[in-house]
Amino acid sequence: MDLGLADRVYLLTGASNGLGLATAEQLVAEGARVVIAARDPGRVAAAVERLGGAGSAVGLATTLADPDTPQRLVDAAGEHFGRLDGALVSVGGPPVGTAAQVTDAQWRESFETVFLGTVRMIRTVAEALPDGGAIGLVLSSSVRVPISNLGISNGLRPGMAAVAKEMSDEYGPRGVRFVSLLPGRIMTDRNRQLFAASPDPERARTDTESTIPMRRLGDPAEFGRVAAFVLSPAASYLTGVTIPVDGGALRGI
Repeated sequence: MDLGLADRVYLLTGASNGLGLATAEQLVAEGARVVIAARDPGRVAAAVERLGGAGSAVGLATTLADPDTPQRLVDAAGEHFGRLDGALVSVGGPPVGTAAQVTDAQWRESFETVFLGTVRMIRTVAEALPDGGAIGLVLSSSVRVPISNLGISNGLRPGMAAVAKEMSDEYGPRGVRFVSLLPGRIMTDRNRQLFAASPDPERARTDTESTIPMRRLGDPAEFGRVAAFVLSPAASYLTGVTIPVDGGALRGI
């Protein structure tokens, strides 16, 4: 299948590693060009080089907590590549802890970055997109089922999916699409940290794999391929939905 990604341009946040970088790699492999953003300048530079350099990718060291970030990314796409066709918005996972254990300060900081930063980003990009553009949100299976010891994620992620659903109604007449992706246990740095925080990391991984029908953790590239399709013109009638990428772990139909 030709996904129609050749020469299209996408913004990706949180894309110096993990699921964001995996998606950027798939987009570039299909002929698209990308503007990536992440917090660490060294990681951003390394990711740009891995993606093929200036002809395929440019990078900005920034965070969604900065209100200026969305417009800077939109401007970078126009300056370097002359167009913008969509975005994949991902932020780092909030602190570990139950909803009762985490502090007010942790709730506030996570709201500013994970929630408000994402809303600000997709609002800015949606206004800049041409008809037929697409925005993907990297959320979590916690949108549907709370995850033990991730109280902030359980609180914020469902609200972000609801915002994306509402915006799919608002921008649907222009053909601008919004899709929320719900990664399960995929072997990223975030999941390595979660396993490492347990008393027995190897047992924690084995126990987790036993709950997944495919009996293994996902590979970031498997997520990246789904995300690239969702953002592509080939998925032009797909909007306002949540899509698990979790090996069948979520038990709802």
